[in-house]
Amino acid sequence: MDKQRVLFLCNANSARSLMGEALLRHLAGDHFEAFSAGSEPDQPHAMTLAALKKQGISTEGLASKSLDDFVGEHFAAVIVLCDKAQQACRDWQGSSDEHLYWDIRDPRLIGREDAYEQALQEIRRRLSLWLQIKARDARN
Repeated sequence: MDKQRVLFLCNANSARSLMGEALLRHLAGDHFEAFSAGSEPDQPHAMTLAALKKQGISTEGLASKSLDDFVGEHFAAVIVLCDKAQQACRDWQGSSDEHLYWDIRDPRLIGREDAYEQALQEIRRRLSLWLQIKARDARN
């Protein structure tokens, strides 16, 4: 069976979308191929990588990419993690079977040491629920 392709989007592709990409690979990499991009890509934030490593999640291959890198591509799901990326997606020249919007606060703007770990936990919680729904739907 082919893996379903999932694209995570946020503004800078330095924290939340990278977390989504790494988490999906970690939790269900045998069923899903995960990607991430940003509407204004920066680079992976050191605190993002530290939060992932602390949870035992591989950061291998994580790099910030532009939404433009995925023009014309199709995904089973696109998961948008911030308002700015939601706006940019309206102009994106790609397609998906499912479009989800999870407004996760940008840990770069919170200013607390645990902000990255909290963002990671919130993404994990939502992703786990989404994966349960996908597994249930696959059985029916």
